[in-house]
Amino acid sequence: MTNKTIKGGSAKTNKKAPQKQKYIIDASSPSRDKIFDSAAFEKFLHDKVKINGRPGQLGDIVAISRSDDHKITITTTSHVFSKRYMKYLTKKFMKQHRIRDWLRVVATDAQSYEIRYFNISNEDQDEEEE
Repeated sequence: MTNKTIKGGSAKTNKKAPQKQKYIIDASSPSRDKIFDSAAFEKFLHDKVKINGRPGQLGDIVAISRSDDHKITITTTSHVFSKRYMKYLTKKFMKQHRIRDWLRVVATDAQSYEIRYFNISNEDQDEEEE
């Protein structure tokens, strides 16, 4: 009996059905200041999220919704995204709308991101002191 080993792990694989995943992107503070348009961001995600290499064809696999407090929720049933993919799409949206210089995307916990302002006031104080 030989057990083939593959680089990075063993030949035995654990095949489970992907579970339901939920990603949250909180854009409440810049949306309240009318800098970030959460409705446009929701439409952007509908158009750009790729399922099996095809963008915009979400079907029943992915549900994207926006709450009243400007939180975007992406729920997947059978398709698994990496959390980095959501961050990548958020940064891409901010770059297109030329707000990437003022906002950043920060992970708050295992399945959520928050869009925050850069902390510029501390840098200005440091330059004045020198």
